[in-house]
Amino acid sequence: MKKFKIVIVSAFALVIALSTSFFFGCGQRDYSKINFNEVTHSIFYAPFYAAINLGYFEEEGLEINLTNGGGSNVSMAALVSGSADMILAGPETVVYTSQEGVTDQPKVFGQLTQTDGSFIVAKNKSDKPFEITDLIGKTIIGGRAGGLPAMTLQYAVESYGLEIGTGENQVNINDNVAFNNIASEFVNSDAEYCTLFEPNASNLIAEHPEYEIVASVGSLVNNTNIPYTCFIAKDSYLNEHADICEKFLKAVRKAYDFLKNCYETDNLESAAEALLPSFEGMTLKDMEIAVKAYYSINAFSSNPVMSKSAFEMLLEITENAGMLNGNTNYESVVNTEIAKKITA
Repeated sequence: MKKFKIVIVSAFALVIALSTSFFFGCGQRDYSKINFNEVTHSIFYAPFYAAINLGYFEEEGLEINLTNGGGSNVSMAALVSGSADMILAGPETVVYTSQEGVTDQPKVFGQLTQTDGSFIVAKNKSDKPFEITDLIGKTIIGGRAGGLPAMTLQYAVESYGLEIGTGENQVNINDNVAFNNIASEFVNSDAEYCTLFEPNASNLIAEHPEYEIVASVGSLVNNTNIPYTCFIAKDSYLNEHADICEKFLKAVRKAYDFLKNCYETDNLESAAEALLPSFEGMTLKDMEIAVKAYYSINAFSSNPVMSKSAFEMLLEITENAGMLNGNTNYESVVNTEIAKKITA
């Protein structure tokens, strides 16, 4: 687990350099203006963006100052350094900080997604449907070691009895690529597959029509309830600004309900219109397809309270990847009190 600590420290300087706008001068701070760092920019987080664009945060008296981390390790570094009040990131990061003894423990206070939201992209189209065995003897770029995308991919592959490695009868998972660099690395490498979130997957295929999306990683694990992406804040912030956090979750929950109704009433155009301002360059049709793809794998969590069983699933995936260093107590890294208030 030393690996994560080193990454956090190395990312610290970058976070400070990128986040000077987060800091404020003398005087009373207005905590209704939330410094928020997202792990990446993806339609996988649709309810969050819809809450911004539909004015739901504004209705709660909140303002979101949004920045992008480009990886859970960098987003967590922003939180630990104090340059972000909240982050949207993989909950494995709170496990790592807990095991490293980080002062003022970051905690999950709301769950946004509940399965892996990445899609497997193949360099060469095939006439036959994709099967997991197609990965044998091939290389797939899965992200960064210790990150949930790479760990869930490994868990999915091994759940089918396949071995990870570089042999001709094994699946080679390249986990040495930074999250935001997967697409470019894929194009410029000999890897036959990679995993990408939307809209990155569709954008890459638009640039390379010979590529195709062949499967979702979520479907490979039967869309198991994995607390894949969560809202995280320091324990002190949750204690001192519980009212802000509650308003924040209310806005996201309202957006979730809006998008769910759009999907269930076959009104994907309205859903796309609510998200389009956050995704410059995408068309309404592209957005509709992406939203439908995520709803088809039940990507979004209907309940912002992270359950203990979901947390244990997270630990199982993390342990399977060899990234656990001792026990982590659910209560020590998850705050359920705030989320329970908006679901009561």
